[in-house]
Formats: sequence, C-alpha cells, structure tokens
Amino acid sequence: MNIQDYIGKIRTLLSYKVFTIIALLLLSLLIYGLLYYDVKPQTYNMELFSIADKTVRSPKTVEDEAKTNEERQKAADEVGRVYSFKKETVQNRVSLINSIFDFVNEINYEPGIQEKTKEKAEKKSEAEKLQILKADLSKNVNEDVTKKIPDDIFYSLLKSNHYDLEQARSIVIEQVESLMSDKIREDQVSQTRLKIADKINQSNLGRDLREAAVELGKYAIVPNDIYDSGLTEARQKQAMENVEPVKILQGQIIVQEGHLIDREIYHQLQLLGLLKSNPTGKPYYGLALFVLMMIAPIYIYIKNSSHSEDKKQTYLIIISFIFIISLLLMRIVGSIENANIPNLGYIFPAAMAPMLIRIMLNERFAFIVTILLAACGSIVFRDELAGTINIEMAVYILFSGTAGILFLTNRNRRSNILQAGLFVSVINLMMIFSLILLGNGQFSKLEYIYFVIFALASGLLSAILTIGLVPFFEAGFGILSTIKLIELSNPNHPLLKKILTEAPGTYHHSIMVANLAEAACEAIGANGLLARVGCYYHDIGKTKRPHFFIENQLNIENPHNHLSPEVSRDIIIAHAVDGAKMLRKHKMPKEIVDIAEQHHGTTLLKYFYVKAMEEDPNVEKETFRYPGPKPQTKEIAIISIADSVEAAVRSMSHPSPEQIKEIIHNIVQDRLQDGQLNECDLTLKELEVIKKTFCETLNGIFHSRIEYPE
Repeated sequence: MNIQDYIGKIRTLLSYKVFTIIALLLLSLLIYGLLYYDVKPQTYNMELFSIADKTVRSPKTVEDEAKTNEERQKAADEVGRVYSFKKETVQNRVSLINSIFDFVNEINYEPGIQEKTKEKAEKKSEAEKLQILKADLSKNVNEDVTKKIPDDIFYSLLKSNHYDLEQARSIVIEQVESLMSDKIREDQVSQTRLKIADKINQSNLGRDLREAAVELGKYAIVPNDIYDSGLTEARQKQAMENVEPVKILQGQIIVQEGHLIDREIYHQLQLLGLLKSNPTGKPYYGLALFVLMMIAPIYIYIKNSSHSEDKKQTYLIIISFIFIISLLLMRIVGSIENANIPNLGYIFPAAMAPMLIRIMLNERFAFIVTILLAACGSIVFRDELAGTINIEMAVYILFSGTAGILFLTNRNRRSNILQAGLFVSVINLMMIFSLILLGNGQFSKLEYIYFVIFALASGLLSAILTIGLVPFFEAGFGILSTIKLIELSNPNHPLLKKILTEAPGTYHHSIMVANLAEAACEAIGANGLLARVGCYYHDIGKTKRPHFFIENQLNIENPHNHLSPEVSRDIIIAHAVDGAKMLRKHKMPKEIVDIAEQHHGTTLLKYFYVKAMEEDPNVEKETFRYPGPKPQTKEIAIISIADSVEAAVRSMSHPSPEQIKEIIHNIVQDRLQDGQLNECDLTLKELEVIKKTFCETLNGIFHSRIEYPE
C-alpha cells in the first residue's frame, strides 16, 4: 500500500476542510520546530557586579530608549533659557517719563496762557495739584503709576519751576535711553537702577528735584531682554531631535570575558533579553507570524485552483513533503556550517524542491516554494547570531531555485534534469561572485576554491536528489509525471510488447489514434503526452481475444459471423473492462486506467444492435451500450473521438479531404447528441479546433500519391 492509499483512508474519515486544516497545522508545526533553534535567543546566567565568564555580543540592533531620553534631556538642558531683546521697550519707557513731566507742566504752567490764568493756577494748593496730576495719570497712562511712585515725588515735581523740570526731564530721558540701549534681564534690573541713580545724582539739580528724578529714572528701568518660553521650548525640542537614538548595534560587544558587569552593561543585557532571569518571547511570536505568512500562500493557491478536492489534498501533501525534506537539508547544512565551516550554506541544494515540484505539479507551485525556501534560508543561515537575517543567502536560494525552474524546460527525460542542474551550478557561481563583488569582500584563494566547489555541488546535488526522489513521489502518491509518461511510452514496456506481438493491428491502430489525440490535445492546451501514452494502452483489453477485433483479422474469417449479436456484444464491450483490470493489475497510473475504461463512454454498438434488431425488433437499446463511465477529462474525450475517427477513415479505400471532414463532423455531432461529452469540460470552440486538427492530421496521412510506372 502506497502513501496515496493511506491518505485515501484518512480522507474517508475526514471532510475536505478538516483534512486540509490538519495537514496545514502539521506543516506549520514542523516548520516552526525546524526554525525554532534559529530564532531562539541565547541567554546567559549573569549577575550584577559579577565577572563575565564569556564575551557577549548583541544579537540584534535595538534602541536604548532610557539612554536616548537621558541624552535628549541633557541636550535640552544645555540649551538654557532663550531671551528676546525688545527694542521698543526704551521708547515706551521714555514716552512714559515724558507723559509724567507733561502732565506736571500742564498743571503748573501752560505756555501761551494769560497771566491771570497763571496766577489763578499758582493759587491752587499743592494737595489740589497732586489730586489733579494723579487723576490725569490714572486716566491717560496704562500703568498704575500713582501707586508705584510715592506722592512726595509728585510734590517735588509740582513745586519745581518749568526750567528745572525740563532740565530734569532731559537728564532722566538721556540716562534711560543710554542704559536701556543695552540688554537688561530680570536679574540685572536692580544693578541698572543703581547705575541710573548714580548718574542722576551727579547732576546739578536741586536736592528735592534730583531725588524725584532718581525715582523716575529707577522706575523707568525695566527688563528689555525678556525670557521667551515659546522660543526656548522650540530650541529645546530641536536640540532633542538632533540627538541620534542611542542604539546597541548588532554584533557589538556588550561585555568581554573577565570584565565586571556594571549597571550599564547589566541594563543592556536586560534590554536585549540575554539574561536567563529576564528572557524575551518576541522571537517566538515573530516566528509564529512568519510561519503563518508562509502557509497562507500555499493554502490560498491550492484553494483557488480548479482541481478536484482529492487532487488539491494530494498536491498539499506533496508540497508539504518536498518542503519539509528541503528544510531538513537546510537545517543539516546550517548545523554543519555553525561548526566553523564558513560559507558552507552555499552547498545547500536550493533548486531541488523547485525542480521536484515543477516536475510533479506545475511552475507556479514551484515559484511559490522557491520564495518560501529563500525566506527560511535567510533565518537558518544566519550570521552566527540568533534572530538575525541573512539576506545574501535568501537571494542566493531565490536565484538558484528560479534557475532550476527555468532551465528545466523539457521535463520529458531524466538527462534534462542533470543538464538543468549544471546550469543551476553556473548560476550559483555567478550569484556568489556577484554578492562578493557587491560587498567588496576580501577572501583567500582557498576560500574562492570553496565557493566554486559549493556552487557546483549545490546544482549537481539538486539534480541528483531530484532524479532520486521523483520515483518515490510517483510511486507513493500516484503522480503521473512527464518522466513517468516517457518511460511508459517505451516500446519495450511489457504491456506494449504484449499488444505488438498478440494484437499487431490494435498496436498500429493505437499509434494512429495517439498521433491524432496528441495533436488535438496540444492544439487546445491539454496534456498531449498523456493522450499519446494513454492511446498506446487504451485497447490493451483486446489482447485477451485479439482475433475478435477486425484490425487483427489478417487473412482469417471474422468469428463474429458465427456468433449471436449478444455474444459479440459481450466480447466487444469486455475489452474496455478487461483492459482496465489488466492495467490495474500491472499498477499502471490511474490516468491511464481511466482512459482504457472511459474511452468508449456509454456509446452504442450500432452494428450489433442493428443485427440484433433484425432478429428481435423488441431488443432493448441500452443493453448494447458500453458500461461507461463517460469521459471525465478533455484528454479522454479527445481519445474517444479520435478512436472512432481513425477507425472510420481507415475503413474507407481512398478518402478525400471532404469525406474526412464530413466523417469527423458526423462523429463529433453524434457524440454531442448522445451526451457522451456532457461530463468533461470541452467547449464548442475547442471541439472546432479538435475537428480542424483531426482533418489536418488525417489529410497528411491519407494524402494522394503519384502512381509510378511499372
């Protein structure tokens, strides 16, 4: 019992969805298990302030956020407070001083007024003048001057004459303008006020007016270099942004053997998850997500394919087997490479899985698996550090696998697989050297020799393993590959030799039908090779009673002339059933068995039915039909039509192209009307192409010849 039989038994117990889920789950677990070692972070048993017993390097590049924030805060603190110089402050303070003196003058003396007004103004009491001055200042000055300047200052101003007031005004304004032309911050105001007091005290003003001028000058001095919180924050933010993140780089030495593990080193070990007391689970979650992303394209592509559920499941199992085998080889090579054999990963037979799947299934599946293997290779062949990715190996595997698919153009011979392997070796070699040159690598002569050996070995191993595993998958899964079909088409095959020796007419007929069927299949995009090989065996059942079939009745009487129609019917119909039994006995592929069993469908044996009608008009028509089933595939339907067409045309002595065309048309129409093509997916357009191809092929066979003179 082969693997396919075991799978068939499991299928009978499980539904399609359940079987698929279980298969994908098992595949996921196997992939996860094989890659687990490569992502498992290495941890160390180290304590704070202990001595390191080994040198530890960072397995990845991570940002030390705490250190980064510390450096950014330090940069922000270095910016300090930002001040903004307000030039307009000088003019504002000068205007304020001028306003005070102007209001005093208006109360004491207004130029141009009459003497009576003057005399009247002088008669006002000092208290009244003070009230008027304070009222005017409160009303017209934004600042609350009257509360900040003592009343005795205003008394001194109001008692002074116009000349002294103007002199005091000039001195105060001059000193204010002089001192406030420089930047004055909040903490410099007191010092500056002392300066203006010293300057004004050196003037020749009267004592009371001088004291008043000093107070006004000190009051006028305010900060003009103001702290700008918005600008300070902006510059601090810019300074923080200019600080590069503090990173622990991949491969960076965290601690050397024999060195003390201080707080900073211990913090870095914690951050990297390298301590046994503080392991990280992120790699495991990442691997789970990685495996999910690998399984998804396989499931989606198989689910959306047009194959039957049984075939989809078979394809899934085949892909899983090949993928796991390839991953195991990758794991083995990766383990050996870790044992100090540098660059051994290049020997991995990367093209094996793609070539196997291309032979077994198709190119699209092969390309999908190539991409997935390249992704796995980037993890398995890491650069000595768990959790890292080797992009070079991913590119190498991708190009190697793609080369195997593209160079395997002719899958019909095993020698072509070996030839494809040699081409893959050349591509491997070119890819390795391109990666070396791109990386500006420096290697010794011996290392270059290793590169050449590994590249050649990878391609040849891929071809050898492919050739060796193809029979296993063909036998285990019942896969009918092109290589298997070519082997079955060998005339030395026991069954073909049996037909040739025991039923030579049938053998010739099968060859003719094979030519017709192959041409028609290739014209519509069906499997021409399958049709040809299937035709070779489709009438194997005739070898049981070869002389009861007209093509083998050479110079003998037709035995059916002495048999009843019912007996003849049973003999003729039996050849399809007998052929299927013989093929199954010889463990022939299911596709070949189906051709032998279905190539007559449920067609009517018209000759013997009519003969039976002559004896008994009430004979049932259905009893003279083949048991079927009807053709289920395009290839079998084409073989069915080609079988009838070849026999009909061969029965004519000198068929013309018009006669051939008419016979083909009639046979196809008869099959359609009889419902023989209802269970295959042939379209009417494809039937027209098939009819045209049959005409062209038969016209080439039965063309007219020149009659040579004797």
